[in-house]
Amino acid sequence: MNDAFFFGYGSLVNRETHEYGDAQATSIRGWRREWRVSKQFGRTFLSAVRDHQAVIDGLVARVPQGDWAALDAREAGYARHMLETGDFAAPAPAPAQIYAIAPEVSALPDQSQPIKLSYLDVVVAGFFSEFGETGVTRFFETTTGWAATLDDRTAPLYARARPVTAHVRDMVDAHLARLNVQRLRS
Repeated sequence: MNDAFFFGYGSLVNRETHEYGDAQATSIRGWRREWRVSKQFGRTFLSAVRDHQAVIDGLVARVPQGDWAALDAREAGYARHMLETGDFAAPAPAPAQIYAIAPEVSALPDQSQPIKLSYLDVVVAGFFSEFGETGVTRFFETTTGWAATLDDRTAPLYARARPVTAHVRDMVDAHLARLNVQRLRS
């Protein structure tokens, strides 16, 4: 299939973490973001779960020559799920797939598996770039599974960590404070 597409809703929204140049901002219905701990990898990932009430923002992009191997390797631990044309809240190419960690091989995070701030900063930087401050607010409002965070900003543990602006860090910190998410020091 030459016209294969994926919908990214986390770090894939940050164009600095990939080379899918034809990505476009869009939204989908029927899914929400949720932080999950992968039992396979023992760390916290941003995942998507079916929720017929939800709408989330993200990017849709072409998988070059329909070759999923590189993207599947990047998204190891996730399974691909087909999105329906009706899942898109705004016009977007179809068919498209979304990566999600199955509930039976994951759990909600807690203090023993906190969300890395280096990961969250990269995600929020992408949302800020694509959707502005309003999009960052929607990201936090449409994401569940907030537990503790690990402040690894000075020595990032996230493999795709990128420098972010002080403004992005301040937005992350303000939203986490509003949600009363505990911050652990590394």
